Amino acid sequence: MAELADLKLENKPWPGGTHSLHYHYLALSEPGPGLPQFLAVGYVDDQPFIHYDSRVDRAKPQAPWMAAVDTQYWETETQKQRAWAKVQQVETWTVMGYHNQSSGTHSTQRTFGCEIQEDGRTSSFWQFGFDGQDHLSLDLETLSWVSAKPVAVQTKRWWETERCYAEYDKAYLEGLCLTSLHRYLELGSQSLTRKEPPKVQVTRHTAEDGSITLRCWARGFYPRDISLSWWLGEEELVQETEYVETRPGGDGTYQTWAAVRVPTRMENGYICHVQHSSLNHTLTVAWGEEMGLVEGMRRSRGGSQGTQRQSHGMGLVPPFLCRP
Repeated sequence: MAELADLKLENKPWPGGTHSLHYHYLALSEPGPGLPQFLAVGYVDDQPFIHYDSRVDRAKPQAPWMAAVDTQYWETETQKQRAWAKVQQVETWTVMGYHNQSSGTHSTQRTFGCEIQEDGRTSSFWQFGFDGQDHLSLDLETLSWVSAKPVAVQTKRWWETERCYAEYDKAYLEGLCLTSLHRYLELGSQSLTRKEPPKVQVTRHTAEDGSITLRCWARGFYPRDISLSWWLGEEELVQETEYVETRPGGDGTYQTWAAVRVPTRMENGYICHVQHSSLNHTLTVAWGEEMGLVEGMRRSRGGSQGTQRQSHGMGLVPPFLCRP
């Protein structure tokens, strides 16, 4: 991870909201047609900003706001990823041996990163996988490697022969990772700290047994943090509500939904409440029917009716080098 020390930044205050910086590394034992032997991608808030492909052998920007970074940054990142490619290639073949595999195409995946939440709390993670399955993770409290399956114990023993591996990773995740996240947010402030309100609708679904589910959709919003809840009168239906994880929408925004089962012909009594930093009030959306078209009625929490909408269904971390 480059320290971005040469960038001319404004040291703006924290922009608010929850933001994250994380990286994904992929190494293949044998590159196939159209596949690189090593690939690294860095993300800020789920948006890629740096990319390294061993076939191109250069670290390249993936976001327009990274154009402000000078050529030395990219040269440094390229050198680091070349080193990482060698390290993870050794790891791939070693772990293959632990699985009694000596040929064929296999892969290792390394993911790590940090997050700062709106209230200032921080969290981080470091994970290692083999052939798409969990293998090891780092317990940052005990500085121990946690094996996900019995065969991973051999990798755990290998890595624990050098305690500095875990110490270095912890120092990066709880220090430079957070500092770099702040600086990347400054670089991409217009894109990464923007606010886009959610497009909300309620859809009705009937199961084979006749049960009815109302699903409250929120799409096209940014940043990621959002709150969806179902209410019946003055009661919030916490236990009755099914939630899904908020996911990228593919266009730089996010989407999610929350669902609740309701009695037949009682749909109109259920209200979806939506809270997001782009809104100056709690948005409420109810199920209704008009001219045979299902609509979500957008209203403020006070009950005044609004318009109606028709429903339509950095740098990267250097490799393990504990000794000079």
